[in-house]
Amino acid sequence: MSRIAFEREIFEAELLDPYHGFAPTRTKVEARRDPLTGHSARILPAGSFPPPARHDLERLAAETRETCPFCAERIEEETPRLPPAVSRDGRIRAGEAVLFPNLVPYAKWSSVSVYSPERHLLSLPDLTPSLAADNLLAQRAFGRAVLAFDPTSQWISVNANHLPPAGSSIFHPHLQGSANPLPTTMQRLLAAVPPADVRAYVAAERDDGTRLLASSGGIDWVASFAPLGPAEICAFAAGVGSPHDLEDALVEELARGISAVLGVYDRLGFQSFNLALYGVPAAQTLLLRIVARAYFGAAERSDAMWSERLQWEAATDLAPEHVAELARPAFARRG
Repeated sequence: MSRIAFEREIFEAELLDPYHGFAPTRTKVEARRDPLTGHSARILPAGSFPPPARHDLERLAAETRETCPFCAERIEEETPRLPPAVSRDGRIRAGEAVLFPNLVPYAKWSSVSVYSPERHLLSLPDLTPSLAADNLLAQRAFGRAVLAFDPTSQWISVNANHLPPAGSSIFHPHLQGSANPLPTTMQRLLAAVPPADVRAYVAAERDDGTRLLASSGGIDWVASFAPLGPAEICAFAAGVGSPHDLEDALVEELARGISAVLGVYDRLGFQSFNLALYGVPAAQTLLLRIVARAYFGAAERSDAMWSERLQWEAATDLAPEHVAELARPAFARRG
């Protein structure tokens, strides 16, 4: 018998509504618990938050391009190089992608990989499967090179802060790689889950079907039952324990799915996202998480509040089942 349980509880909040003559009003709030890591999330009524604020990306690109260190005319002189023991050329290239060390190390080994030095602006619909695949391949090569030199740094992840709402300090679109002797909090939580439970969870999502987006090429895509952020979508890759273990076919499948997810975010009004790809080396478990990010309203309120930052509990008005319904056609159209 499976130990996987989709735990949820609905509460009713009562107040006297000033917009309706202070008449008693009841509102439902749903609390959910993630079947794997145990983290919780709150699903609020649809429309609880204003639509994401839209930014003039062309204007922001023009304002930042002239001094951008990742653009083609400056990248060779203004970005660091990898040690010769890791890369003879000092940088790793795959298609248009270029990878180099991060000047601000978040790990023992930190990297930045731009999708292309020629592409200072990439709106979500413009981040094609080809661009995503090249960048993932550059990060895969980085992980392999680091492990060949430093086998202790086995906890590898690939991450993204796409544009300022997601926490990016440099406008030019890029990924960030990390290789560490110790796991991050989320890697540690995932490592505590028996691999059989991960397989059982994926099987349960397939059977339920309400959050399943697609199962193809060895990857299952689901809208997260207890999302870590707005419109979170996860992918589970079978038989892989780390980004550096990905075969070409899985990289291409991930890239197609990432591009499809970003198209969904664009249609929801988002322009920004966070991404994390990580696994459990000894357990052959690999997980990709993507969340939409935004500022809200004229004051550009952050989408991360006390609940996310201090209680580790996301609050969103985008129900996962609704996100899945919107996303399935995008996955059906993947080329």
